Amino acid sequence: KFSPERMRAWGRVALITSLVQAILTAAVTTLGLVLLGIEPAVALLLGGVACATAPAATFDVVREERAAGPLTDTLLGVVAFDDAWALLIFSLAAAAVAVMTGMGEGNGFLFHALREVGGAVLLGGVLGLVAGWLTQRIRPGEPTLLEALGIVLLTAGLATLWNLSFILAAITLGAVMTNVARHHERAFHEIEHIEWPFLLLFFVLAGASLHVDVLLGVGALGVAYVLLRVVGKIAGGVLGVALAGGDATLRRWLGPALLPQAGIALGLALIIEQRFPDIDGYLLSIIIAATVVFEIFGPPCTRLALRRSGEAGRARPDGDDETPYSP
Repeated sequence: KFSPERMRAWGRVALITSLVQAILTAAVTTLGLVLLGIEPAVALLLGGVACATAPAATFDVVREERAAGPLTDTLLGVVAFDDAWALLIFSLAAAAVAVMTGMGEGNGFLFHALREVGGAVLLGGVLGLVAGWLTQRIRPGEPTLLEALGIVLLTAGLATLWNLSFILAAITLGAVMTNVARHHERAFHEIEHIEWPFLLLFFVLAGASLHVDVLLGVGALGVAYVLLRVVGKIAGGVLGVALAGGDATLRRWLGPALLPQAGIALGLALIIEQRFPDIDGYLLSIIIAATVVFEIFGPPCTRLALRRSGEAGRARPDGDDETPYSP
């Protein structure tokens, strides 16, 4: 989604707003849970997960509503940037938790967090340049599936081998490839044709980690997490738009439109389970259950925001629904 055209359309408002709302959501969730008596380590991890959104669900709602306008452009920009900020915040939170739980060195936790994030960006950037070069050498009509799948698996494998954020490395790979390759759409379309079985397995594995008996015992914590994330997203949207100089419509409706949450949150939950096995299993169950809640009620909130702002149905019938709006 980080094509030059979209980056220019989203502009500084989306960039500033995405950063502010991500930080505020993480802070509100973490501090709120600590005030409720939750262990700081658990609160930090939940705060890091809370700021993630669901770009795919948001883009689908925009496409279905045929929405176009300033709110739509800003929303698409915010969700595109948001998961990158979420991964950075989560990496810092995870490094801090490693120190708090005795799994890391106190004076080196920041270095390890920055190494994980910076290394992932560097890896994704280098492989993105390679992938862009390869894509430009493939002629129209020639198969690209093996090349596209190979570069994705190579990115994930090297990131795992070097203990880097494989999610951030993949995001960087796609962003760089989009900006350097003339025919990058072909590679992405090839991946889209085969992605559903992998996504299904991913969600099945995540769902298999949900222990209903454990969830029933910590239901109040799950409700608190959901409510704190809602407060953080809405307040972050208002504050971020205000600091970026956006108008009243953006301030009112951007926050509710940011509530969907899906794949990235589940991925971070599985990372927590692998990296912090000593933390009780209820954390994973809470994140999975909350993700289900946000995936059910989040898209309707996005749809409501687009309709109430008057931008639903304004996209050109024969145009791309993701094309930036121009009055």
